[in-house]
Amino acid sequence: MNSKTIKEPIRKKWIWIGLVLIVLANVPWYFPEGDIYPLVFGLPYWALIILISSLVLSGYLYWVTLTQWNLVEEEEEQEQREGGTAE
Repeated sequence: MNSKTIKEPIRKKWIWIGLVLIVLANVPWYFPEGDIYPLVFGLPYWALIILISSLVLSGYLYWVTLTQWNLVEEEEEQEQREGGTAE
C-alpha cells in the first residue's frame, strides 16, 4: 500500500454532525408561517438564509470529498495493473 492513509468519511462522526446541522439550517421549519418581511435585495430574509445555507452545504460537501476521502479503490486498481490481472 501507499504511504497515503485510507480515509472513509462515513466513520467520522463530526462529518455527520456538521452535515445534519447544515441541513437543519436549510429547512425553513423555524421561520414564522407567511412571513416575508424584511426583504433583502428583493428576497424575503428566509429565502436569503436558505440560499446561503445551501451554498455552505455545497462547500462543506466539496471540502469533505476533497480532503477527507481517500478510498482503497486507487490502490486496488494500481495493484491490478501491476499484477496483470483484469476483471
